[in-house]
Amino acid sequence: MTKTLVALRHVAFENLGAFEAPLEEAGYAIRYCDIGSDDLPDGDPDLLAVLGGPIGVYENDIYPFLNSEIALITARLGAKMPVLGLCLGAQLMARALGARVYSGRAKEIGWKPLALTAEGESLLAPLKNLPVLHWHGDTFDMPEGAVNLARTDICDHQAFTIGRHALAFQCHPEADGVGFERWLIGHACEIAGTSGVNVPSLRADTARYAGAAAKAGQAVLQNWLAKLP
Repeated sequence: MTKTLVALRHVAFENLGAFEAPLEEAGYAIRYCDIGSDDLPDGDPDLLAVLGGPIGVYENDIYPFLNSEIALITARLGAKMPVLGLCLGAQLMARALGARVYSGRAKEIGWKPLALTAEGESLLAPLKNLPVLHWHGDTFDMPEGAVNLARTDICDHQAFTIGRHALAFQCHPEADGVGFERWLIGHACEIAGTSGVNVPSLRADTARYAGAAAKAGQAVLQNWLAKLP
């Protein structure tokens, strides 16, 4: 039986990436909802994915659509309906659960491994010791009732679960390197304004690490999907 998945997409190049294949293999028909041009989905898809973007959750005064997204996520999480969040999506999930979202200690852009927590050793085991892509300046407090799965030296909260129905990543385990030039173009100003970050290094590291990281990310997603209620 085909299941429905709606992915809230904030910028065209930040899509489901390597996650598309395992989702389709699990029987999901994927539909993208492009924020800013499409209406939020009517009804309740079997799975809601909330993707990344270069804005802050707290900028809802200038991006009022964030309020509608948060309301949608809040309702789904309250009903224990499956939600997957990536980067901005994780921050929106945290905010929907009542946690604070704010500027982090420093911008985290580039490839490096996660430090798994004791709770993360199981679900995130395929990612252990593998560099994954990070691209954020904001962070969030751990929501009440959430389980922290990973951290880095800059960011204490890199992934969390709520029950069996919600999974959020501050990092980008879906990044497979396909179309990465669009990231370099779309985030050109941020790259230029961040000390120690440059296009040649990002390009070279993506070529070096993306393949293995994407396969590991797919394995994590498959494990989570298999346990959805």
